Amino acid sequence: MGMRKNLWLNEAPLILASTSQTRLKLLQDIFIPVEAIGAAVNERAIEAELQQTGASPSQVAVALAKAKGEDVAQRNPGRWIIAADQTLALIEHQFHKPETIEKARDQLQCLRGKTHQLHSAVVCYFGGEMRFAHVETAQLTMRNFGDAFLESYLQASGDRVKQSVGAYQIETLGVHLFDKVEGDHSTILGLPLLPLLAFFRKAGLVEA
Repeated sequence: MGMRKNLWLNEAPLILASTSQTRLKLLQDIFIPVEAIGAAVNERAIEAELQQTGASPSQVAVALAKAKGEDVAQRNPGRWIIAADQTLALIEHQFHKPETIEKARDQLQCLRGKTHQLHSAVVCYFGGEMRFAHVETAQLTMRNFGDAFLESYLQASGDRVKQSVGAYQIETLGVHLFDKVEGDHSTILGLPLLPLLAFFRKAGLVEA
C-alpha cells in the first residue's frame, strides 16, 4: 500500500484566509491540502482602532487574524479555515509594511543594532465559529550594519522590501541583516505551525 499524499484527514482541503504565498507554502510543505481565499477586511482601520484603545502588538495580531478568519468563515461555514497575522514591534512601537524604499530605509535604520519582536497569531474557524486562537512571539536582533551595506541591501532587494512588515524576508536576502534570532522558524514567517498542528491533532484533523 502506498503512502498517502497528505496527512490531512478531512475530506475538504483546509482554507487559508490569506493571499500570502509564504503561509501557503508552509502548509503545502507539511502535506496539508490547502486553498487560499483572501479576506475582505480593512486591516489598517482595525489596527488604528485597536491602538487607540491601548491594545498591545500581540493583541493586535490576534484581532487582525480573527477579523480575516471571521470574514472567510461566514462565506464558508462548512469548511475548516485558518487565518494568521503578524505585527512587528520595537518595545511597544509598532511598525507597518513600508510604502516606499525611503520608508524602508528609515525603518531599517531604526531597527539596526536593536532587538525587535515579531508577534504571529493564528486562529481556526469551523461552522462560522472560532475554535482555536494562539499567538507566538519571536525575538530578532539586527546587527549594527553600516549605511553602505544598507544601500546595497535596499538595491538588491528592490520592491521586495515593501512586501513585509519588517522590510525583510529573513528566509532569503534579509538574513544578512541579523546577528541573532530566537523563535520558531514558522512563527518568524508569520504562521506558528507547532501550536496549530497540536490543535489539529486534538481535533482529529491530522494523524496523531
